[in-house]
Amino acid sequence: MSTLEFNTQVIGYSKQLKYFALNLTANDDDAQDLLQDTMIKAIIYKDKFTDATNLKAWLYTIMKNLFINNYRRTVKIRAVIDTNSSISYINAKQVGSPRMVESTMAEKEVNEAIDSLDPDFGTPFRMYFEGYKYKEIAEYMGVPIGTIKSRIFLARKILMGKLQNLRVN
Repeated sequence: MSTLEFNTQVIGYSKQLKYFALNLTANDDDAQDLLQDTMIKAIIYKDKFTDATNLKAWLYTIMKNLFINNYRRTVKIRAVIDTNSSISYINAKQVGSPRMVESTMAEKEVNEAIDSLDPDFGTPFRMYFEGYKYKEIAEYMGVPIGTIKSRIFLARKILMGKLQNLRVN
């Protein structure tokens, strides 16, 4: 199928795809954006389409996957925003808080316990909780991802044992 034929067929399905997009998004503007993204993606990845297969089903699949990915991204962004607003509230210093001294002492003990870990366990543990991905930690340390996951798991177990008597209320 030539590019011209392919593009003509893709555009021919735009009305049906628009209805599907409206069904997914329940918003005309979002549906239009989803339709445009689908059309662009279909044209960009034309070489992935196999001739003599169902173009309409392929387009619907692209649209559905785009919608799901956008939805997941939106949920993730909302979670980060909610988490950040909660964290800023939680981390706000309260003047004269009697628990502040206890929290500082507990944090100090936790940091000392992490520092006391063997570097093979402490380094990946700290990196993971600083936000690094397993793959990044594995590349940094030059070991397989499975080893990193195992070391982080073992570091948690060791720390739970060391901090067993530490209770922050």
